[in-house]
Amino acid sequence: MTHAERLDRLAEIAVRIGVNVQKGQELVINAPLDARALVQRLAAHAYDAGAALVVPLFADDVIQRARFIHADEESFDFAPSWLFDGVAKALDQGAAMLSISGSDPMLLAGCDPSRIGRAQRAAAAAMKPMRNIISSFATNWSILSFATPGWAESVFPDDAPDAAVGRLWDAIFKVSRIDEADPVGAWQAHVARLRERCDTLNGHRFAALQFRGPGTDLRVGLATDHLWAGGAVEAANGAVCMPNMPTEEVFTMPHRDKVDGVVAATKPLVHGGSLIEGISVRFEAGRIVEAHASAGQDVFRSLIGTDEGAARLGEVALVPEASPVARSGLIFRNTLFDENAACHIALGQALALNMKGGCDAARGANESLIHIDWMIGSGQVDVDGVTATGAVVPVMRAGEFTLRPVLIST
Repeated sequence: MTHAERLDRLAEIAVRIGVNVQKGQELVINAPLDARALVQRLAAHAYDAGAALVVPLFADDVIQRARFIHADEESFDFAPSWLFDGVAKALDQGAAMLSISGSDPMLLAGCDPSRIGRAQRAAAAAMKPMRNIISSFATNWSILSFATPGWAESVFPDDAPDAAVGRLWDAIFKVSRIDEADPVGAWQAHVARLRERCDTLNGHRFAALQFRGPGTDLRVGLATDHLWAGGAVEAANGAVCMPNMPTEEVFTMPHRDKVDGVVAATKPLVHGGSLIEGISVRFEAGRIVEAHASAGQDVFRSLIGTDEGAARLGEVALVPEASPVARSGLIFRNTLFDENAACHIALGQALALNMKGGCDAARGANESLIHIDWMIGSGQVDVDGVTATGAVVPVMRAGEFTLRPVLIST
């Protein structure tokens, strides 16, 4: 199969399985400028599926970096709310959204961390109406990736540029199941496995999860009426979408006030063009009270200082070491991929689908302008479920699931 054929197949799967564009629906596509070839294929497949209109919104890494080098100091407290409000209006009126990631993870290397933090806070505040629609699944949406030169160079720094891009594409196609004989069937079978895992976890009704491994001894209390989710999601408009491509996680809602202990990141975190490595934090009563990082510490501390909820958890996710992303052996430096290689937690906003009846602070849901995933799992990390009575049930050992379905007597 040629590269063009594989790229077209990725676009078809993204439209049919990922965002699942409905007849007569508008589709907004956010993408890096380098991803133009993929966007063109996405548009063709979207129109074949009956889309009323495809609206692409492109971003350019060079222009983004120029801001942090050349712009006036006061500009970093500004964000284009008019743009985000426009997208939010489109989504509120029923449009679907596809976002393509692929920006250079080292884009803002050497830039002033304080400028980065201020710009991120301004953007997070301006994006809140749009993000609320997305996080509540008021409409169907999905995220996939494009192998840009900057991203490929970061993953394969010793390769020639064209070779690096080729290797990154090979990895993307493989973990996205594009190289399967029947990609649609492979995705459907995968979704069924994730659904079974969610049913098992929901059946146990754990009160907390306990993570133990090198540098980690963390108890994550779970919110009242929490729900496990993973794979496909039915949006409020009835469209069943796949939010992340690839996806290997099952996830639920922590209680905002019931997280205690220490935890160390097992993979780097890339956020907003900055690389953050060696994260280690301590939680007390749900909140981070100590935070360290061997690289990007200022950026990380700025993130958790975004608002009161930014230092608390909105998600906890379980991912097996046997996932295709983990088996690739790569550090993608892209959260969409790296979060599907390891168990992870997310700072900030809770997700409405993880609580019966939607987010409710009284039952433990966290609220924040951010939602940032970072990886805490590996083959050296064990996870236990703790019941309301204090019983401990093994969930994962050495990074693999050991939990069995609950047997209900009749």
